[in-house]
Amino acid sequence: MPRPAPAWKELEDHKVAERSDAPWQRVLRLSQALWREREHLPIGTKAEGQELGSRIAMPEAEQDLPNYLSGPIKRIVRETVQQAKAEDKLIQKPRIFNDLLSSQPLCFNLFGELKADLGLATAWAQHLWPDRVQEVTRVEFEHSPGRRDPRYLGNRTAFDAYFEHTVPGGDKGFIGFEVKYHENLEVEPAKTGERVLAVARDSGLFAEESLPELQAPPLQQVWFDHLLALSMLQADLAQWKGNGLFVFVHPVLNEACYRVIAAYERHLLRHRTFLRLSLEEAVAALRVVTGAPWVRAFEERYLDCQW
Repeated sequence: MPRPAPAWKELEDHKVAERSDAPWQRVLRLSQALWREREHLPIGTKAEGQELGSRIAMPEAEQDLPNYLSGPIKRIVRETVQQAKAEDKLIQKPRIFNDLLSSQPLCFNLFGELKADLGLATAWAQHLWPDRVQEVTRVEFEHSPGRRDPRYLGNRTAFDAYFEHTVPGGDKGFIGFEVKYHENLEVEPAKTGERVLAVARDSGLFAEESLPELQAPPLQQVWFDHLLALSMLQADLAQWKGNGLFVFVHPVLNEACYRVIAAYERHLLRHRTFLRLSLEEAVAALRVVTGAPWVRAFEERYLDCQW
């Protein structure tokens, strides 16, 4: 059984005593510091120069990519970073290399092997959504159908991960994923814009009185990601024929995400295009379809939370 929340002295000993963290965030931060120590990785620092146990020292973090769990995942990370500017992908450096808590490295660790093996991606998605997915044909990271394209949202919203697939009967579909780990969704608000409001109203999924609350954090990011999926269904009706889904993924321990998604779902008039998936459920499905060592490595790093 996991121990109670860590004592402050324990956090100090492992260089992860951050007063801004909620109790559950302290558990996740300490878990990542302990993983780094078990892997014998050099400790990183904050911007001010103090050691921070939930980071890996640079330049080692960028040179060797120890934040990632397998060779194929590291290859895909390097390719994505190299292509980021040309494809207008939002890749934050050095965070993608040295931050053990960041959800972007977690997303690559969760889906990287599936991008490298579409057969595995198909088996995983079929296990979770057998009535929706026949074959996964494409996996991408930090994906948008068109950043700032007015046919969609007209802004830079993107899915953390994105699957294209066929559906039973031969039509095409897609699944966009947003992945969180340590984040609490309390961020600065973004500009909504008239195109965003038009997509929301045209979807028929939101009452007019819900729009002011949806435009503000902590609901705004979830809403934007869901609206990106809805904008694709509206703009490319002949291609997708309604076969689109947005999935929000987070660990059970992340209390903030539970509260935010529960609040968001209360604003939804219909749920066919929106789903919450726990990180634990995602990994359990992986265990069903593969015995590859990286799955257990992922589970030990991100979900065991024991020390």
